[in-house]
Amino acid sequence: MSSPAIPTGLCERWNAVRARLGEAAARAGRRTPRLVAVTKSVGPELAASLVRLGQLDLGENRVQALELKAEHARALGLAPRWHLIGHLQRNKARRAVSMCHSIHSVDSLELAGALSRISGELGATPELYVEVDYVRDGSRTGVAEERIHELVLALRRLPHLHLAGLMTLAPLPDFDGDTRRARAVFARLREFSASLPADAFAEGRPLLSMGMSSDFEIAAEEGSDVVRVGSALFEERAA
Repeated sequence: MSSPAIPTGLCERWNAVRARLGEAAARAGRRTPRLVAVTKSVGPELAASLVRLGQLDLGENRVQALELKAEHARALGLAPRWHLIGHLQRNKARRAVSMCHSIHSVDSLELAGALSRISGELGATPELYVEVDYVRDGSRTGVAEERIHELVLALRRLPHLHLAGLMTLAPLPDFDGDTRRARAVFARLREFSASLPADAFAEGRPLLSMGMSSDFEIAAEEGSDVVRVGSALFEERAA
């Protein structure tokens, strides 16, 4: 049985996002970040279409949805790299470690301890990002910046962890599309990350996971290593 045709609009939007990402990085003299396509709003077949295009990094908010789409991809002979970008409960940590290339939402020492233990048992070492909360309105998970140093030092002592870097979510744009608050948050995380011990991170420095559909170009300009883009890939842009 032949594979379903890849929707033309999806191909066009994927190429447009990659072009915008590369252009933004070039404007700032930075390397183009890795693109993680967030598939939480679409079904397994559309996610698989992205992999057929060559988009190997896919992101999901929830473990159960990730499992369903990962199984669909496996049945088609596809092997994307799965990124869990939503909050992870400790009782689902084993399922996440067994499937994920990266987990972008480590927000406590307790969760990190569970991931360390399970990683040792399974022989898996997903990339981990500590989530930094700059919004501080109670609606988001993450760790306050003033607690990050202490947490990173504690994580450095845990075995079997591949600590990749830091993740954050910027405030949503204002109604008039003003993205200055997002830029300020991304610049702040970049500057703060330089104060952390480099040897705590697998790459010799903390990688930065920041930027979504509304602000990924700003994130690229401010030094993001990974952007997480969903709606820009799957929704038509207004003319």
